[in-house]
Amino acid sequence: MSGIYIHIPFCKQACHYCDFHFSTSMKKKDQLISALAKELELRKDEFKNTTVETIYFGGGTPSVLSTAELQYLIDAVYLNYKVTDDPEITLEANPDDLNEDVIIALAKSPINRLSIGIQSFFEKDLILMNRAHNAEEAKRCLQLATQYFDNISLDLIYGIPNSTNAEWLENIQTALSFGVPHISSYALTVEPKTALASFIAKGVIDNVDDDLAHEQFHILIEALAQAGFDHYELSNFGKKGFYSKNNSAYWLGKPYLGIGPSAHSFNGDERAWNVKNNTIYITKINQEQLPLEVEVLSLNDKYNEFVMTGLRTIWGVSLTAVEKQFGKPFLEYLLQQANQYVNKQMLYIEDNNLKTTKTGKFLSDGIASDLFMLN
Repeated sequence: MSGIYIHIPFCKQACHYCDFHFSTSMKKKDQLISALAKELELRKDEFKNTTVETIYFGGGTPSVLSTAELQYLIDAVYLNYKVTDDPEITLEANPDDLNEDVIIALAKSPINRLSIGIQSFFEKDLILMNRAHNAEEAKRCLQLATQYFDNISLDLIYGIPNSTNAEWLENIQTALSFGVPHISSYALTVEPKTALASFIAKGVIDNVDDDLAHEQFHILIEALAQAGFDHYELSNFGKKGFYSKNNSAYWLGKPYLGIGPSAHSFNGDERAWNVKNNTIYITKINQEQLPLEVEVLSLNDKYNEFVMTGLRTIWGVSLTAVEKQFGKPFLEYLLQQANQYVNKQMLYIEDNNLKTTKTGKFLSDGIASDLFMLN
């Protein structure tokens, strides 16, 4: 099984923290949509021996597209690929795009999962982040969406400057009050060349506080555990039966095809990524050229990615799989490097899987880097 990710590189306005590829100009939207369908056609042979299990519209803000435009792209997938009988089809959406008419239209379409970018229910946080919606729109869209969709995920951001732990807990409880079965939550990160980085450098906004983020991460874990959510990946929490199939495929090393400017692809041996420029992307696709770069992964690269993604998940890193896929020297190296974190009670071994403890979970990416095999 495999997945298709379709990048929609348009947003109404730029969030201060975002470093994803997008444009706030919709002038080339029609050309871009046609190019996405064309790229799906051009790359169909890459998946000729596999079945598509998930289709994911990410961005950017995919909900700026009409239901008809989304249907056009879904039809292009079905026209060129073998799709499972019951695929997970996810649309990332912003609250300001989700009025009742739109939600009803989406519910009648093949889209069966919404991932809604709430981020916070506090007005001051939304203003700081320059989100396009307000707190009332966030609540209203969830009231409507939960009437028409069972499978809904919402995003929340913690570690926002000048936010308190009490406010963060209120954010979580507000999210839970809508009965959604999945929550993705991320620490606010200061990415280079973003407006947030500029404002912090100028002293307009306080810098993020890593200790605050750490505290709020553990508040999140405890609150969602009490609400019956499984913490199945570092940033993802789901009720049984509602884990994201798309994202789980990434962490479990399944192949995926990335369609659209800046989108990444992976086939097990190679990683590829498209150009981060809408005009160049459209021009190349119209010339039936793929605007992508390809990196052939070394054995070390594959091992490092296996370790990094595994440590982020509830399943951990299978020591049996490490030995089988990479050989005994890699297994011995992994155990040797992991020993210091086992002694610090940040890692542990259970059923021959290397996993993070509660203490080690927040630091899993940093721990993973110390387990990497250097070239």
